[in-house]
Amino acid sequence: MTFPAGFLWGAATASYQVEGAVTEGGRGPSIWDTFAAAEGKVLGGATGAVACDHYHRFPEDIGLLADLGLNAYRFSVAWPRVMPDGRTTSAAGLAFYDRLVDELLSRDVVPVLTLYHWDLPQALEDAGGWPARDTAFRFAEYATAVHDALGDRVRQWTTINEPFCAAFLGYGSGVHAPGVCDHDTALVAAHHLLLAHGLATRALAGPGHEFSLALNFAPAIPDGSSPAHAEAARKFDGIHNRFFLDPVLGHGYPPDVVSDVAFHGGRFAASVLDGDTDVIAAPIDWLGVNYYAPARVTPLADPLAPSNCPLPGLRGMDVLPAKGPLTAFGWEQAPSALTSLLEWLSSRSDLPLVVAENGASFVDRVVDGRVFDAARVNYFMEHLGAVHHALRAGVDVRGYFAWSLLDNFEWAMGYTQRFGLVHVDFETQRRTVKESGRFLGRVAKANGLGTPAEGVRDPRA
Repeated sequence: MTFPAGFLWGAATASYQVEGAVTEGGRGPSIWDTFAAAEGKVLGGATGAVACDHYHRFPEDIGLLADLGLNAYRFSVAWPRVMPDGRTTSAAGLAFYDRLVDELLSRDVVPVLTLYHWDLPQALEDAGGWPARDTAFRFAEYATAVHDALGDRVRQWTTINEPFCAAFLGYGSGVHAPGVCDHDTALVAAHHLLLAHGLATRALAGPGHEFSLALNFAPAIPDGSSPAHAEAARKFDGIHNRFFLDPVLGHGYPPDVVSDVAFHGGRFAASVLDGDTDVIAAPIDWLGVNYYAPARVTPLADPLAPSNCPLPGLRGMDVLPAKGPLTAFGWEQAPSALTSLLEWLSSRSDLPLVVAENGASFVDRVVDGRVFDAARVNYFMEHLGAVHHALRAGVDVRGYFAWSLLDNFEWAMGYTQRFGLVHVDFETQRRTVKESGRFLGRVAKANGLGTPAEGVRDPRA
């Protein structure tokens, strides 16, 4: 497989999942600190208090990434490290990311910075969290502070990672922080997350920088060809994919989805004020595409029956068990769905696409100092093949980021799921590069990475 010159090859992490040092440098508590400390919320009682200790070990970790031959690192900034109370800037917190960015540039690695990967300052949650409109404006202030400090060296900016998860898992099903279980509240939170994206994009827009957000997509695959099956797929695709994509593309919230969620109450409709959708549609330079697995859906005989999938608006349909082969997480391995997704996105917009997350958890063991994770190598081979098929079909894909650089704190699953290119022994913090990491590096090197990439530019130019 040959990829275009200038293609970004990278790995991604998130601050709470890897940094640790949750009480150092003046960092304040986040909603994930609070959630993980509550009994029964995270498997095994695990927390991100230490995680991968990336806060202290980032030079080693960036060195591993660079030595593999990858040319980009997608990382997130911890809002409570930069603003412990969600409002007041901490020089010490910004200094950590100063050091991190300088280390990346010294290794010829492109920094791709995500401003929000779910670790809301607890102080802002106490003031209402994402269901409160004011949080979107606080986010724009935070984004400006980070941009003022790092914008002289960072060109690639992602505002928010997966607003679907932050809203629907955090405020709807309650399986993520802050653990609220109310679909109406989740819909309002989703709107304010998208509003925050638009406000920050408008505040930071300027020459020399590129802006994006990353959405997690789950293509809906109906288990039959009847109109009822098509309707089941429409419902799932609507709330999981189009509800977040369409406003960003300037189309507003999809009317069919608004109709689907209307029975949850009037708070969502009331939260969308005049001009909000214009703000959300602030122009971006590329779209981050996070893909792990599709969803197989089927209709129910009763169109008003509740779904087994706990998302707002889903009635009259169910999500079926995944088909094999599966990852250790139980997710379906379906690389062809990634090709279809990229082609569908290309048909909806002329925005360049970057696969901002793609990866798999498997059971890994260190044997004689090596990790022979053949299943993950095969996963990357097949999914890179899927990206390659999309490129050959004319889709403008400009980069691929593996999730994740390091085994890490996997949210409510604690430390039971390993996604990393690098194995982490969480007792000793010893790093061991896996064969999947070496494989991805070989693919990158084989595609002519002689000089550092400048950014998410058009590799066909």
